[in-house]
Amino acid sequence: MHIGIIYALLAAVLFGASTPFAKTLVGQMPPATLAGVLYLGSGIGLLICYAVRALVKRNDQDQPVALTRHDVPWFAGAIAAGGVVGPLLLMAGLTSVSASAASLLLNMEGVLTSMLAWFVFKENFDRRIFIGMLLIVAAGVLLSWDQAPATGLPWGALAIIGACLCWGIDNNLTRKVSASDPLQIAGTKGLVAGTVNLMIGLALGAAMPATPTLLLAGVVGFCGYGLSLVLFVLALRHLGTARTGAYFSAAPFAGAALSLLMLGEVPGPLFWVAAALMGGGIWLHLTESHAHEHEHLPMSHAHAHSHDEHHQHEHDFDWDGVEPHAHAHHHAPLKHGHPHYPDIHHRHQH
Repeated sequence: MHIGIIYALLAAVLFGASTPFAKTLVGQMPPATLAGVLYLGSGIGLLICYAVRALVKRNDQDQPVALTRHDVPWFAGAIAAGGVVGPLLLMAGLTSVSASAASLLLNMEGVLTSMLAWFVFKENFDRRIFIGMLLIVAAGVLLSWDQAPATGLPWGALAIIGACLCWGIDNNLTRKVSASDPLQIAGTKGLVAGTVNLMIGLALGAAMPATPTLLLAGVVGFCGYGLSLVLFVLALRHLGTARTGAYFSAAPFAGAALSLLMLGEVPGPLFWVAAALMGGGIWLHLTESHAHEHEHLPMSHAHAHSHDEHHQHEHDFDWDGVEPHAHAHHHAPLKHGHPHYPDIHHRHQH
């Protein structure tokens, strides 16, 4: 299996599993406070990982490429959309939507991520991926209908879909910086988003919960928001935004299964119909294959890499031969054909 798919699926499992845990914490602190603690747990945990990695790395070539000032606008937009507004909407939605239904509704993140990637950022897609997304959209509509109150609009479901839109924007903006250090990206996002959300919660008069609850929320945030985002950034680097969003659609199934086991929820028939539709959509994504002759234009950038058919270059520094290694390098023009994804080297027109 392609390494990018593994990264995306692991990210999906970690994030999906965090939803039922977050549901159990919703009643113990307001949405803004909970979002802040989750992201701070993510940021602090990854900051520790970052420090440990710096101690064990041997030289500069072993260190991933850091963010640059050119990345700041994209990264700031990603933090605002996905780190501040998105979590607030999710926690608000969880106050009135069951954890299992919320878990499946989160599949809309993959759909909205892909729609933005295709129609705004002009990433390639084919009929198979599009049909899969239609199935997931149909499932999301069913879940929203199932959560509708007797009168009025299903505000909880709509809030969760709004959170998915924010994360779709976040994912597309994060793809712009995905060649950089994923630990730095995810850790910085966690610290900034966590601080902002926590300040909002405290400004609204929320009190901090007991220490055991804080620690539990921090661990959930580290796994479901921190490690998951690190893996997601790595998947973006290898698969592109739309495909990563498609594979990440497995997240809600992990969350829904855990919700049924942990919380004893009994879903209605529409839940199972929606689950079947989403399963069919994800299967279409997982079985996609894309291969054709394509041309690589000259390009210079920096990221961690090994010397494969796309990386044939000389070094102007002493290299110890260890791979992967990171440095600025140039790609000469190249024309060939092979199965590929729209990764950082295959963002060409069709």
